[in-house]
Amino acid sequence: MHNAADTVAQIDVLLPQTQCTRCGYTGCQPYAEALAARTAEINQCPPGGAVTIAALARLLGRKPMPLNPVHGLERPERVASVDESRCIGCAKCLPPCPVDAIIGAGRHMHTVLVDVCNGCELCIAPCPVDCIVMVPRAPDASPAPTAFENRARYAARVARIVRRTEERTALLAEKKYAARAGGSGGQII
Repeated sequence: MHNAADTVAQIDVLLPQTQCTRCGYTGCQPYAEALAARTAEINQCPPGGAVTIAALARLLGRKPMPLNPVHGLERPERVASVDESRCIGCAKCLPPCPVDAIIGAGRHMHTVLVDVCNGCELCIAPCPVDCIVMVPRAPDASPAPTAFENRARYAARVARIVRRTEERTALLAEKKYAARAGGSGGQII
């Protein structure tokens, strides 16, 4: 018999790892946890669609069901595209991208790395000028990233964010310490 962690891991492997949140959870892992706890239905993942629903039904011993349209529609593979003539370089599209598929800097035009984009759509809402649209993946383009590749890029992004947060916290602590030490005539209080 499998423990809960094993079940969550088995479910997570079946999910597309787009981290799109359309299922109603903050990412694929939380959705897998809810499925394992039986607090979520198996038909909440538009990127995974019917194939993922069928695989989840088999794994969890549940009846297959159609994708719940409340969570979105199953569509052919799509990628984000930036209309360069409208991009103002605000950089608001960068933080929500779970796989770092958008590159650019403040006040500079941004672009999408099509080979990396997983079609999550999370970059669309924060764009204040609506210059990002989803387009079909070109037939001659590289294939969509696999769930394994999406998971690896997401994990690397999360690790980078944690590392930068820790570095900033340490730097602030050093500056506060130096300011206190400098303000007390060099004596550490």
